[in-house]
Amino acid sequence: MVRDVFELPAPPVNSIVGHLLELGQDPLGFLTRCRDYGDIVPLQFGLTPTCLVTHPQYVEQVLKNRQDFIKSRGSRALKSLLGEGLLTAAGESWFWQRRLIQPVFHQKRINKYGEVMVEYTNRMLQTWHDGETHNIHADMMQLTLQIIMKCIFSTEVDEGEAKVVANALDVAMQWFESKRRQNFLVWEWFPRPENIRYRHAITQMDEAIYKLIQERRHSQEQTDDLLTMLMEAKDEETGQQMDDKLLRDEVATLMLAGHETTANALSWAWMLLAQNPDVRQKLELELNQVLQGKLPTLADLGQLVYTQQIIKESMRLYPPVSIQGREAAVDTQIGDYEIPQGMTVMMSQWVMHRHPQYFENPEAFQPERWTQEFEKQLPKGVYIPFGDGPRICIGKGFAQMEAALLLATIAQRFQIDLVPDYPIVPQPSITLRPEHGLKVQLKQIGLDASQDGKRQQVETSF
Repeated sequence: MVRDVFELPAPPVNSIVGHLLELGQDPLGFLTRCRDYGDIVPLQFGLTPTCLVTHPQYVEQVLKNRQDFIKSRGSRALKSLLGEGLLTAAGESWFWQRRLIQPVFHQKRINKYGEVMVEYTNRMLQTWHDGETHNIHADMMQLTLQIIMKCIFSTEVDEGEAKVVANALDVAMQWFESKRRQNFLVWEWFPRPENIRYRHAITQMDEAIYKLIQERRHSQEQTDDLLTMLMEAKDEETGQQMDDKLLRDEVATLMLAGHETTANALSWAWMLLAQNPDVRQKLELELNQVLQGKLPTLADLGQLVYTQQIIKESMRLYPPVSIQGREAAVDTQIGDYEIPQGMTVMMSQWVMHRHPQYFENPEAFQPERWTQEFEKQLPKGVYIPFGDGPRICIGKGFAQMEAALLLATIAQRFQIDLVPDYPIVPQPSITLRPEHGLKVQLKQIGLDASQDGKRQQVETSF
């Protein structure tokens, strides 16, 4: 028997705009509280009928069915930034692009970028000094942007162009968050200051990207970077290739997805390590034993088991994307419940990743939980930091490799401690970023003999 989703238990409505105020004031807290109402929770955001799904089977059903469940209004709002790139494209256009781009991100192809990741990280560390106070989120943003731009464009990108791109992405994050609070009801073209600033930033970013594309078109230099691979990608059946507009959209998508998400994941990892010195100590022991002071390489990742468990656990507690949505393209069902056309279906990695039914001590930072046995018994749809289904993040392998290599490179050289009483506020925009950044103090490892002595004692006890 098919049931009406609106008959299910739901949080009380205290406003004419439904649950929009609660979502705007505390989105992560509100959605977490909604979990108590059941596996599907009907919600009302302004005039938009919505439901939150919190059962892994339902999450999987929505993510795997790209015909019935298309990108939500919030995701479509990103088209002004990303155009028809892989993240925002839909239907046959998306399918064609995915098929065209998939070989570009084959693991063997992206493995070569491991050296770039470590090299740029080591360069950054040369500028760090013991006792300095840093905004580690800003540092990670700058580092991952430099890395992704090197991987896309091969040559050293002009610092001015990099700043233009960084500014555009930052403005986009602020714009998206303000629109999310309004449930995307305010038109983008309306001449409000934030809309004008947003459009101006995109115009500047477009100029920078198109300039780099044109330079590559007219260059005789042989390169094997991501831009070249995208330019050379060809439909085997029709011979069709990407034009400059689609190249621009894919490059913008890569720069957002390939820099913002990894920077956030690493920032939260540094925060969690600072808050859990026992975990940090175990990490340092593994790095000492495996690397013995040398820079990490791709070949070392197989032995850096605990390092990768830390990344997984960090992305569990602070997923790079914390909320995602789909829209019902037709009248359909989730389980036994009727979902009318136009309804927004929300899923939250933040909610699923902290679900007490699937994670013991869900609020605790415990990298040790990520054994092969644990991952095998975890139901699909519970742990989805990269999404799932046909639209799972195409850069998953790139991001996992980058996060582990950067963490290992930095953690064996510096201990990162939080500045006391600095406000840490998770901001669920396009990605989950610390709203005010993360202020930390750097402590260089192995700077004095007393610290080396302590390290030897720890290693002996281990």
